[in-house]
Amino acid sequence: MEHEITAYAPVIVAVMVFFIQSSIFTTPAQLERKHREILDDCDEKFASKIAYDELKEDFRYVKEKLDKIYEWMSGA
Repeated sequence: MEHEITAYAPVIVAVMVFFIQSSIFTTPAQLERKHREILDDCDEKFASKIAYDELKEDFRYVKEKLDKIYEWMSGA
């Protein structure tokens, strides 16, 4: 059994070195750092649901006022 493992040891070491150099395996710290970067990018590029709902309500209010002005000007 020991002779079988030692015969494949150079291949195992070469594969492990390849994985390490290719950054196939990551550490929890690297994952946490990437998670923070993704969250920061999302905060910069996208509006929150609350901000969207407030803006939508503001547009609804402006639309109501414009409709009233249109009705008043058209004499309806």
